[in-house]
Order: sequence, then structure tokens, then C-alpha cells
Amino acid sequence: MARVKSGIVTRKRHKKILKLAKGYRGTRSRRFRTANETLLKALSYAYRDRKARKREFRRLWIARINAGVRELGMTYSQFMKGLRLANINLNRKVLAELAVSDKEEFARIVKLSKAAL
Repeated sequence: MARVKSGIVTRKRHKKILKLAKGYRGTRSRRFRTANETLLKALSYAYRDRKARKREFRRLWIARINAGVRELGMTYSQFMKGLRLANINLNRKVLAELAVSDKEEFARIVKLSKAAL
């Protein structure tokens, strides 16, 4: 039986990894083994941090809403309960944007929330 040579397949695989590792510093972009290790780590960090980004933004929105609501003499939890009771379905991202950019409209929503309590 003939010997199977894997040179073409190996080179293709190495080139694929090195192409993804472009821009890495030093030998991490030039040597296959270090590039592959770095790339595996980078891809796992990217996957993990796509999940973490969602949590971080939610925390930021809650902090902004809380700050805006406290200026108007209310707590975040009371505000959110009032919104549910008033049947106002705005997500935290929109509420945070209103709290930062359109204070009059946000104050009106807080007033509706207070009234529902």
C-alpha cells in the first residue's frame, strides 16, 4: 500500500491558523504552535466575553436608571414595580437612554410609575 503524505493538508491547516493570528505580537503571528495556542485562548475569551458583555451592559443600564430615579425621589426597585403595575413595557436599555438624554420624558415615566404604586 502506498504511503500517504499529508504535506498539503498540513500546510493548508497551518496557513488557516496563521491567517487568523495576523496582528498578534512577535512569534505568536509567525510560528504555528504558539499561534495556535494563542488563537485557541483568544477564541475561548471571545466566546466567554460575548456572554459577559450582555451582563455588563445590563448592570450599566440598571445603574443609570437607578441614578435617574433617585434624583426624582424613588428607588430602582420601587420604580420597576410601578412600571409593571402601570403596564409600561420599556426595557432597561431604553429606560437608561431616556434617563441620560431625555430627562423630562423620564420624569414623566417616573411619575406614572409612582401613581401606579
